[in-house]
Amino acid sequence: MGYQVSRSAALATAALDYRAMRQDMISSNIANADTPNYKPRDISFENALRAKRAEIFHDDSKTLKMAQTNEKHLAPKAESSSVKADVYFRDGHMARNDGNSVDIDVETTEMSKNSVMFNALVMAKKKDSMIFKSVIEASQKVN
Repeated sequence: MGYQVSRSAALATAALDYRAMRQDMISSNIANADTPNYKPRDISFENALRAKRAEIFHDDSKTLKMAQTNEKHLAPKAESSSVKADVYFRDGHMARNDGNSVDIDVETTEMSKNSVMFNALVMAKKKDSMIFKSVIEASQKVN
C-alpha cells in the first residue's frame, strides 16, 4: 500500500518551490546591485501558482477544448504538464547613471515578504504532516 500525496499538499510543495525560486531571483538582484545595466528580475508567483493549481485540481474551465469532428482527424496534442514561472524585468525604478535599476530597499522588502510566506508554508506543511502522524499513531494503538 503506497502513500499518495493529497492535491493540496502537492500544491503547497509547488508553492514552496516557487517561493524558493523567487528568493534566488531576489538574491541575484541584490548580488548584481553594482552591475552596470542590470535590470532586476522577478517571477510571476501568483500566475505560476494559479496555473499549477489548475493542473493539480484539473480545473479546465478556462481551457478551450479542440473539437474533433471526424475520427480520422489527428488527436489534439496534450499540453506539457510542467508549469513554469514567468520571469520578467521589474520596471518603475529609476536607473542610475550606469543603467542599473536595482533598488536595495525594494529588494530587501520583497525578500522579507517572500521569506515570511515561505516560512508560513513550511509551518503549514509541518502541521499537516503532524496531523497525519497522530492519526497513524492512534490507529496503531487500536490494533
